[in-house]
Amino acid sequence: MDNLNTENKMTVSVVIPAYNNQQYLCRSIDSVLAQTRPADEIIVVDDGSTDDTASVIQSYGDKVRYLQQENAGASAARNTGIEAATGNWIAFLDADDEWLPEKLQCQLTLLQQHPSLVWITANYEECLCEEKRRAPHTPPAQCLSFTGGRDYYESYFQAICQYQWGHTNCMMIQNRVLQEVGLFCTDLKKANDIDMWLRVAYRYPQIGYCHQPLAVYHLSVSGSIVKKYRLLSVYADFMQRHFDIAVREGAVDAFLPAAAAIMRRWIRGMLFEGRKAEIRQMIRQFPQAFSPAYRGWIYTLTIFPRVTAITLHGLSRLIRLLRLRRRVTRRPAKPAQ
Repeated sequence: MDNLNTENKMTVSVVIPAYNNQQYLCRSIDSVLAQTRPADEIIVVDDGSTDDTASVIQSYGDKVRYLQQENAGASAARNTGIEAATGNWIAFLDADDEWLPEKLQCQLTLLQQHPSLVWITANYEECLCEEKRRAPHTPPAQCLSFTGGRDYYESYFQAICQYQWGHTNCMMIQNRVLQEVGLFCTDLKKANDIDMWLRVAYRYPQIGYCHQPLAVYHLSVSGSIVKKYRLLSVYADFMQRHFDIAVREGAVDAFLPAAAAIMRRWIRGMLFEGRKAEIRQMIRQFPQAFSPAYRGWIYTLTIFPRVTAITLHGLSRLIRLLRLRRRVTRRPAKPAQ
C-alpha cells in the first residue's frame, strides 16, 4: 500500500453534489472555506439543477471548481467529482449540510498518527433548526466507549452494530481505494452510501473515528430523499446484494452481525408504520440474521400491527414531552391507514 499519510503528501479534494440547493449551498461551501486546515480543492457538481444553483457556485470564482452534468442523482454526481479530483484523499459533504471548522484538521491529524488507515469517519450533530434542537448523534463519551478508548474501529462492521454507520458528511477516503472498489453504485434506490462503505470495509475493515462531532446534518431540509424508496423489494435487494458480495470477499462472518443491525433498524421504522407483511417477509427471507427470540418478538408485535404502531407513536410523543431522548430525530411517519 502506498504510504500517502505524510504531511507533505496528504491532499484533500472535497466533493459536494448539488441539485436545486441554492437555498443552502452557500452554508455548505462556506463551512469548507472556514476550515482551520484548508481543503486543497473544492469540487461542486451541479446535477442538472433548474434553480440558481449554478449562479451560487460560480459566485465563488476560482475558490470552487464547478462541474455540471445532466440530472443523474447524487451517486453519479459524487462519481463525477471523484473522477475529476486531484487530491489523494476524497472528503464528502452534502449541499444542504455543513462542516464544523476543525473537521479536516482533526481527521488529518488522526490519519497522520495511524498511517495504515485508508479511511476515516466521525461523530456529527443532528439539527432541527426550526425547532431549535441540535445535539450530537451520539454522546462523545459513549463513542469513546464503543471504540474501547481508541480513535479507530478495528472493524467497520463492529461500528455498524453500534449504529455508527458513518455519515457521508464525515467520510474521508483515499482516492485510490474508491477507484479500487468501483465508486458509488448509481443503480441502487436506497443506501448508496452504506453500499460504498460496506464495499470498502470488505477489503479494509479498520476505520479511523473522531469522537467529537465534526459536521452538522440538517434533518428538516425540504426535499429530503430519506423517506423515499422504502419498498421491501428495495431493502431485500440491497441485503441480498451484500450477502453475495460478502461471500465473494470471504467476509460473511464479519458481515452477518452488521446485516442484522441494519435490518433491525429498518424493521423498527416499519413497525411505526404498521407494515406487518413486509416485516415478516424480511425475517423469512433472511432468517440467518435473526435469533429465534428476536423473530418471535417481532411476530408477536405484528399480530396487531395497527395497535403496535399507535403504541410506538404514543411512546415516542411521551419521550419527546418528557425530554428523555438525547438525540435529535425526525418524527416517525404516521401508521398506514
